[in-house]
Amino acid sequence: MGASVEQIWEWLDAVPDPEIPVISLVDLGIIRDVAWQGDTLQVTVTPTYSGCPATSIINLDIETALRAHGIDKIALKRQLSPAWTTDWLTEKGRAKLEEYGIAPPQPAGGPQRCPRCQGENLERLSQFGSTPCKAQWRCKDCLEPFDYFKCI
Repeated sequence: MGASVEQIWEWLDAVPDPEIPVISLVDLGIIRDVAWQGDTLQVTVTPTYSGCPATSIINLDIETALRAHGIDKIALKRQLSPAWTTDWLTEKGRAKLEEYGIAPPQPAGGPQRCPRCQGENLERLSQFGSTPCKAQWRCKDCLEPFDYFKCI
């Protein structure tokens, strides 16, 4: 075994999401569990949605990070139920999204303020943004477009 589960969580917290590299897989909330099963490390992953095109890259990035720390026996478990929800984003992850210029998800169904100027005069341009989990919005105050991470 060697590494503690706590240490492994720290290592995984350094693995960026391939579509939004400022947020880690841990902050995104898709790493559901880390546990030793004998001498094999099992990592449970719930994709943001079942057809997420980045799933294979995410799995490769997880394995690469763990192998870099000397863990050779790794089992990745894909867990689809319960389905991932934006409620699983950490507060640190939400702050990182906003700092990057992506409005974090809001229960009301749309951004409350512009992540660039903090203006509240907003309009939705498209239900679909740069990835399926985002929508395109624009601030009418600074006139800048921005992505909004949709609630799921």
